[in-house]
Amino acid sequence: LTLVFIGDGAPTGNYGYTNSGYSVYEEENERLTESLRTKVSAIKSLSIEIGTEVKNQNKMLSEMDNDFDSTGGILGATMGRLRTLSRGSQTKLLCYMMLFALFVFFVIYWIIKLR
Repeated sequence: LTLVFIGDGAPTGNYGYTNSGYSVYEEENERLTESLRTKVSAIKSLSIEIGTEVKNQNKMLSEMDNDFDSTGGILGATMGRLRTLSRGSQTKLLCYMMLFALFVFFVIYWIIKLR
């Protein structure tokens, strides 16, 4: 930084800076300002994208919540039917279970025998 004085000690019209020194600082300041402007623009677009993604994720979570609620209702109805079925005749239920077990046994036996 160079100060140039004229006459009785008053600085020149450019406040004491030489033209070359002042323009170097001004150019560097402009370069840094442009770099900062670019970074701020990138951060702004990134934050907008994040906001959009958050809105989409919230919408998806809301839809999943609705799906789980409806599935819970279906599961509750199925459990109610199973309770009703289990309150019925135990002998009849046991007979059905034994027939099903025999059926599965014969199917497995038949599959093994065909190999």
